[in-house]
Amino acid sequence: MTGVAAFVVPGEKTSMPQTSAQVQFPDRSAAPAGNGLPRPTRLDDVKGWFRPVDQLLFDWFLTHRRDREHAGDLLELGAYLGKSAIFLGSYLRPGEEFTVCDLWDSPAPDSSNSAEMDRSYATLTRRAFEANYLSFHDELPSLVQAPTSVITSRVRPASCRFVHIDASHLYEHVHGDIQAAERLLTPEGVVVFDDFRAEHCPGVAAAVWGAVATAGLTPLCITGTKLYGTWGDAEQLRGELLGWLGTRTDLWHGVEEVAGAPLIRIDGRKAQAPSHPRSRHRAEPAADGQADRPSPATAASPAPTSPAPTPPARRSGSPGLRRLVRDLLPPLLTRALVRTFRRLA
Repeated sequence: MTGVAAFVVPGEKTSMPQTSAQVQFPDRSAAPAGNGLPRPTRLDDVKGWFRPVDQLLFDWFLTHRRDREHAGDLLELGAYLGKSAIFLGSYLRPGEEFTVCDLWDSPAPDSSNSAEMDRSYATLTRRAFEANYLSFHDELPSLVQAPTSVITSRVRPASCRFVHIDASHLYEHVHGDIQAAERLLTPEGVVVFDDFRAEHCPGVAAAVWGAVATAGLTPLCITGTKLYGTWGDAEQLRGELLGWLGTRTDLWHGVEEVAGAPLIRIDGRKAQAPSHPRSRHRAEPAADGQADRPSPATAASPAPTSPAPTPPARRSGSPGLRRLVRDLLPPLLTRALVRTFRRLA
């Protein structure tokens, strides 16, 4: 998770005008995004916490209702170095907008959030996010470098079909993010909360379950790190999700009654990740299986082999027989037999 963001950089793409409460920063567009930074060749090279089970669920929630033409924008609050944002960006459809709000390398708006950022995200930078994202996509999403509390002034109400909240761990900030998500989601939209059960961020759990108890949020399913919910038609969505889970041999699931409604628990320790967006830095495999063969320039030449030594001549007869011949036979006959032995050797 990243903190609840900080401020707006001039010149960035936005969906709404800036407000007077947003503090301006100098334009840093002269430095190319990712200048001097490592280039990820695959999604797993990007640092972050995004498990295969949640990749599968993101994929399902973002694609399964295409036949109904359920359109809407995408929103992520808290992006760290962009791992889940890169994944989300590959599901953007024509006419939709993807907005990412994060603190990045701007100062936090209050002392408690600042301490959290210093402790957990000391290396966080917007440039690193941009470099990672542009390794997989041609254009950046709409970047809001501002407190997540301003997101409702930057994104249109009821415009988002999917909101991923992975920002501050502090209760008051998560509570505000939940209120923003309810306002920004379409009637059938889905919201996802990260770290809703981690022991180091009880404020997230308190805010999320508080919204379930008092704000009409219906939890659909949970994994080891994320909770998926909606303010829309939970029954139909839950039934469709259960139907899909029934086809997966790599996911275990069970259903429990929680807060008066069924809740799907998903164990994804054996989850097989879906396909990832392709990095522009990924090395192309050689055609026709040539990658497994050494190239002529690098292949080592076989060491010259010397001819095998000629084996010693095989001599006929045993040493004992030859000695007996010399001792017992007349010299003339012995010489004749020796010549015969030599011819036969």
